[in-house]
Amino acid sequence: MQDVIRGKAFVLGDNVDTDQIIAAEYLTYNPADPKEREVFARHALGGVPAAQSGLPGGGVPFVPRGGCRSPYAVIIAGRNFGCGSSREHAPLAIAEAGCRAVVAESYARIFYRNCINGAYLAPLETARRLVELIRTGDEVELDIGAGTLNDRTTDEQYRLRTLGEAAEILRAGGLFKYARKAGMIAKS
Repeated sequence: MQDVIRGKAFVLGDNVDTDQIIAAEYLTYNPADPKEREVFARHALGGVPAAQSGLPGGGVPFVPRGGCRSPYAVIIAGRNFGCGSSREHAPLAIAEAGCRAVVAESYARIFYRNCINGAYLAPLETARRLVELIRTGDEVELDIGAGTLNDRTTDEQYRLRTLGEAAEILRAGGLFKYARKAGMIAKS
């Protein structure tokens, strides 16, 4: 996990569910196969309704058509991000597309844990409704350790809740790597 992430923001609204993040039809692909992981990246956020993708106005793709890399480093979302099924493919798909963090007002708890456990994304929370303050394409700088998000386009800074102990799991590369490092389970 990087402590400071710089890049463009992609803004979404409330209740973005795991079916919108990665459609069920792609769950037959093997996340352990690097070539098949590209399928997850190519279709990340492909189910988000056009009116909600890249608010306001919509119609902004997260991953350009025919590509498998997103130009966006940080997703800014509203309430209940990652609701729906417990598929760990959802945070994996976003991460495979090149995004490193999501800043949302709240998360479905299983999505949040999947982000941490697999060390896919840094899921940060905000008390402010940033989806009304930040625009898709704004250049942002996210300092995970300091718990700040700087919109470099508007020169505004926002406080975020820190990850607490979950940051150490992300830095270790996931829950199992953290547990091995901490001596909680035997090293293989």
